Amino acid sequence: MARQEQGLRGKVVVVTGASSGIGRQVCVDLAARGCHVVCAARRARDLEATAALCRNAAPAGAGDLGPLVVPTDVSVEADVRALLDATLSRWGRVDVWVSCAGTTLFSPLADASFAEHRRVIETNLFGAMLSARAVVPLFRRQRRGILIDVGSVLSEIGQPFVPSYAISKFGVRGMAESLRVELADEPDIHVCTVYPYAVDTPHFQTGGNRVGRPARTMPPVQSPEKVSLAIVSLIERPRRELHVPRLAALGVALHRIFPLVTDKLLLHALREFHFGHAEEGGSAGNLFAPKAGEVGTVHGHRRPLIGTGAFFAWLVRELASIQVEAATQPRRRTASPSARTLSPQP
Repeated sequence: MARQEQGLRGKVVVVTGASSGIGRQVCVDLAARGCHVVCAARRARDLEATAALCRNAAPAGAGDLGPLVVPTDVSVEADVRALLDATLSRWGRVDVWVSCAGTTLFSPLADASFAEHRRVIETNLFGAMLSARAVVPLFRRQRRGILIDVGSVLSEIGQPFVPSYAISKFGVRGMAESLRVELADEPDIHVCTVYPYAVDTPHFQTGGNRVGRPARTMPPVQSPEKVSLAIVSLIERPRRELHVPRLAALGVALHRIFPLVTDKLLLHALREFHFGHAEEGGSAGNLFAPKAGEVGTVHGHRRPLIGTGAFFAWLVRELASIQVEAATQPRRRTASPSARTLSPQP
């Protein structure tokens, strides 16, 4: 580990979404390993708090490793260009760019305004695209660099209560795949995507919500620290994709093999455990601007409604119920294609 940290020392790393959650934790973990960290997000005050944490985490005798703070709205191309220019002005290069900025809207597709759904796409997908458009040409000139996009398990599986978030994360995955092909002749330029399962961040309390009940994370909950260490590992050893936890890849595979059953199981689980029972007024949350009174933190304060063990026991019971229901439903009788084709002509 010491040798790997020595290899990270002095790397210039841009992190978007650095004011809270995974982005803040990534900044702190990289600063602790001696990286030059560039903290970018909309909330200048919370970026300064992140920078203070980075300075405290930096190794003794690190020298000029102070973080750079650049207030940035990743959905605005001029802001992203200014972020790149500020980084180059200070250090003359970018070694790693981590696209971590993101927001969400808890609402079925038809229930919120389209402007709110569009804003999720603008931040999560267009923000990642604008970041890639800015930094990939620089990586080409440098002939090296690492782009890390934070996707989600919802980059591969749909979710009815955050459809615009899932759409944006599917798009992030598609962009990464396209860039890997584009850069196939550049062996020292890497495009990596990390796919976390539900993470304990302020995401669930600060996003827009038109469901009318407070959103809760679903077990098994991942800590921001665990996801951050996965991102650090991608800098140390770049890979195309990384699920957090790795077991989530098995869930994705099962969904591909048994889509009808897993769709129904997922819907039932979300209805039961994704939202608290208290009523909550609708809000656009932090979609268009930072939420009033919002203070950047790494962790959220909305715990799951059910523990991990009890949740998996519930899943087993619910799966059995779904299977019994399917077995007892009358099957519709349909003529086979061959029977229809070979039926006698009048």
